[in-house]
Order: sequence, then structure tokens, then C-alpha cells
Amino acid sequence: MNRMSPLDASFLHIEDDVNHMHIGSVGIFEGPPPSTFDLEAMVASKLPDVPRYRQKVHFVPLELGRPVWADDPNFNLSYHLRRTALPAPGGTSELRALVGRVMAQQLDRAKPLWEMWVVEGLEDDHWAMISKTHHSMVDGIAGTDLLTTILDKSPDAAPAPDLGWTPAPEPTRAQLFRDALTERVSSPYEQLRAVRAAVRRPRQLVERAAEIARGAASASGILRPTQESALNGPIGPHRRWAWARTTLADVKTVRIALGGTVNDVVLSVITRGFRDLLVGRGEDVTDRVVRTLVPVSVRTPGERGEYNNKVSGIIAELPVRIEDPYERLVSIREQMDKLKESGMAVAAEVLTSLGGFAPPMLLALGTRVATRFAGSSRNVNTVTTNVPGPQFPLYACGRQMLEAFPYVPLGAPMRIGVAIFSYNGNLSFGVTGDWESAPDIEVLTRGIEEGMRELEKVAAERGN
Repeated sequence: MNRMSPLDASFLHIEDDVNHMHIGSVGIFEGPPPSTFDLEAMVASKLPDVPRYRQKVHFVPLELGRPVWADDPNFNLSYHLRRTALPAPGGTSELRALVGRVMAQQLDRAKPLWEMWVVEGLEDDHWAMISKTHHSMVDGIAGTDLLTTILDKSPDAAPAPDLGWTPAPEPTRAQLFRDALTERVSSPYEQLRAVRAAVRRPRQLVERAAEIARGAASASGILRPTQESALNGPIGPHRRWAWARTTLADVKTVRIALGGTVNDVVLSVITRGFRDLLVGRGEDVTDRVVRTLVPVSVRTPGERGEYNNKVSGIIAELPVRIEDPYERLVSIREQMDKLKESGMAVAAEVLTSLGGFAPPMLLALGTRVATRFAGSSRNVNTVTTNVPGPQFPLYACGRQMLEAFPYVPLGAPMRIGVAIFSYNGNLSFGVTGDWESAPDIEVLTRGIEEGMRELEKVAAERGN
């Protein structure tokens, strides 16, 4: 039995009928699709490496403590592995529509919080795998680790022998209450011990405080209300989903020729996409920016493989007012350099960790209030999360995964979110939109691809 961290628990607390807090991915595989028996054997052989896949959430009575993960005595792998097929012709439009429908359905909280869907009927004899995992279970970086664990690194990999599994006894409500109460009583001592340890390192403490102060000052300067836009507002329970694609080689060619980082190039082409979207909607982009939350992983190399949330974030402003592609990239690069120096991500990490000092009931209420405050003040327009994936091929039952596209959940009042994922030399963009208020997200994805072509052209011209 493991207690959730404050951040993990917050993703459960903010979930409601319209805010669905699961992340996901869509992998396109070479055909033919595997049998149900073979797929279950592959996944079953990996479950010992991902124990969270056989655990479910238990809530503590009276919200005295944060929820805990405990083994599900009724775990049934077949329930989590689903199968469906696309209507002919099984092209891009049909797959995107299906993903939108699947991702609009909340995960069953009475069972382990994940699903995998095999989708048959894709053109070119391909098939797809849709993966859903609740954000309370894993953030984007760890989600990549999960993908690498569940899939095979070789087409010839054979399922490991079934060693059996015996679930631990399910905790009773009395036990949950008693453990949470004991932890609450003992936590002041643990906090005091942490303070004493920090005092023993005064130099590091001062340096850390300075970083936090710089980051907080930077955040306070940028967190002013954005301009009114249809990018923000109420959302419904239904989703649209689309994608754009390029290659890491093309992005790196642009980066080398024009300067900046891979992330700078990515944010620049996303800026072009949002510019096209706003212009297409008739919104004035003169002197306009689109403010985006950019999650940043703070998981250390030694923590990879731990399936929890270790993520902070910075807030960037996408300069949609700039039409010239090179000027856009320069503007993004200069801004991101300043944000890195500001320590904003460090401040966000520390503020998040302070949730551990708050009673869980107040954490639940505080998270909801924070979400509503963001909705009323409209400080952020969208989210753009960039997750580096494995740069080698992965396989399912001997079939190679050809492409992988990410899915990011929406949280009101943001009506559009963008996720970026790299896999085996490819770079893909998954765009999630609210069904009612964002019917035109493919304008954004086309703009992303056109923005990349623009930068490639500029890079080629400067290279001659």
C-alpha cells in the first residue's frame, strides 16, 4: 500500500465531468494486428515491472489523508485490454475521431486506472494501440518509461514465464483511517527533521532560496490576465484530436542553422499554428501573445522508472503577432533563455511540494479553487508539453511501432492543449480540443507543419 504524493492526488481532485485527467498515446503498428491471446500474454509478462497496473485507488474516510494505491484483488487483465475496429476506409479522419471518443470517457475509479485499445482496420494493413493512463498514476516522462516497459525492444522477444501473482490484502476503511491518523500525528516530527537537515546546509539553503525568489518574481510578472480569446472558456465532456508530424533530423538542421534549442524550434512552429488558428477565427493578432504552460520534468536520472509525478512548469508567451518565421524563432529563443535564468521552474517545484504540509481536505479544496481562479483570471491560454521518447524501435507481439502520437488532457478554461513526443527519429504533435469550442484544431496542426517547412526554407537559404 502506497500513499499518493500531493501532486498525484491533485489530479484526482480536479477531475470532474468535463476535466478528464488521463494522458495517453496512439501508436501505429505494422500489420497484421496480434491476436487477443498474444497481446494479453505480452502485457501480462510485463506486469511485474509495473506494479501500479494491478493497483487501484482507495480514498481515506473523511479525507483525513491522501488516497493510497493498493493491490486490486479482482484484477482482470482482459478488462483493461479492449479491441475495436475503424469503419472503412480506416484513414486519418476515422482514427482521429475514434481517439477523441475513447479519450472523452473517464477511467473507472473502482479499477486500476489504465486501458489499452487495439484498433483494427487501418489502411495499409496497419493497426493502432490507444493507451490511457490516469495522470495521478504517472506524468509524461514516466509515461514514456511505461511505454518502453510494456512494449518489446526486439521483434523476437518472447513473453516471460508467468510467475503468478498474489495480491496483498485489501485495506479496510478502519485501516485507512488509522494509518492516515498515525501519519498526521507523526508528520510534524518528519517536517522538523527536514528543517534541521536544511539548517545543517545553510549555504545550499540560501542558494535555493535565491533561486525560488527569482522564479517567484518572474512568475508574478507574467501572471497577469491575458487578452480575451475564444481559446479560453467553459468546456464540455467531448474531445477532438488531431496530429502533426516532422522529424528530429529536420528540427536539428534548423536548430544548427538558426540557433536555439530543439524546444525553441518546437515552440516556434506551434506559435505559427496558433497564429493561423486565431487569424482563421477572425481574432486580431496585432501585439498578441498566446500564453502557454510548459511542463518541465524535475525527475532526476536516478528516479527514472518510478511511476509518479515529478513535474514542474514554466509559463511562456508565444509571439503570434510575429509573421516572419525567423523573427518568431529569435523571439522564442530570447524569452526561453530568460526563463531558464529566472528560476521559474525551481519556484514552481517548491511551491508544489508545499502541498505536503497542507491537510488533504484543504489540498482538495485548494486545487479546485486554484483551477477556478485560473478560469476567472485567464492567466494561461494553453499547455504545450514536450516529452522525449525512445530513439529506437519498439514492438508489440513482433510488430514494429512505426509512429507514436501523444494525447494531453484539457483542464478548463483551456480549450486546446498540445503535446509533443519524439520516437525513433520522428517528432509528433498531438492536439486535443474541446468538441464544441474547438472544431478547427486541424488548422493548428496544418500551421505547425507549415511553420516547420518555413524554418527549413530559411535554414537552407542561410546555409547557402
